[in-house]
Amino acid sequence: MKKANKKMSAAIIIIGNEILSGRTQDTNVVLITKWLNRLGVKLKEVRIIPDIEKSIVRTVNRLRKKFNYVFTTGGIGPTHDDITSRSIAKAFRQSYGYHKEAYKILENYYGKDNFNQGRKKMAKIPKKAKLIFNPSSAAPGFIVNNVFCLPGVPSILESMLIGLEGKIVKGKKIISKSINIRTVESEIARELELVQNNYKKDVEIGSYPFFKQGKIGVSIVIRSIKKNKIDDCFKKIVSFLKKKKIKIIYKKE
Repeated sequence: MKKANKKMSAAIIIIGNEILSGRTQDTNVVLITKWLNRLGVKLKEVRIIPDIEKSIVRTVNRLRKKFNYVFTTGGIGPTHDDITSRSIAKAFRQSYGYHKEAYKILENYYGKDNFNQGRKKMAKIPKKAKLIFNPSSAAPGFIVNNVFCLPGVPSILESMLIGLEGKIVKGKKIISKSINIRTVESEIARELELVQNNYKKDVEIGSYPFFKQGKIGVSIVIRSIKKNKIDDCFKKIVSFLKKKKIKIIYKKE
């Protein structure tokens, strides 16, 4: 693993008409975000865009200059609408065609007799790209500079993330604590804002209402890379909750 850096940021680009149409529900953002949190890399932005070359090129070029890492999902399969690989090549002004190593991996996996045109298409990527190993279905993802291109199938994507850890510069570990309480957000809004204002440089506080077993509650989530700050912030929140006699139903310290 590369040496840790204090602040590392990332963006995710979800590519696919099926996501925008509502036919498919995306779960890849959750998978990638949890993995990035463990590495101390902060997800800053998520975009969902269609399978349109101009849109892919424009979005990739904007985000790769803005963040340390960009992860794309979808559009690297065998069908006609899988255009991510070609679009990434265009974004980086690289030649697009059969990648020798990718071609060999896929040919060995399927066998020459079953290595049809659709499967060969998955070996067409930017020619200077580095491959991302796929332990589930052989077809590799790829890396061009700080852009990591992954498949859209969640189970396959998840299996490929492990192999990427040595290629990512870690940030400082993001610590999180949470408190679930039996109240409504309006009852804690003022006090929570005061605590956030005192720690706005070091701690992020979010409040999320929930409805469970017929009862309303709020989950307060605190995140920071500084343990002492998050500990102090946590204590202050618990303190004002007790003063207001709000029932705490769960605490994760």
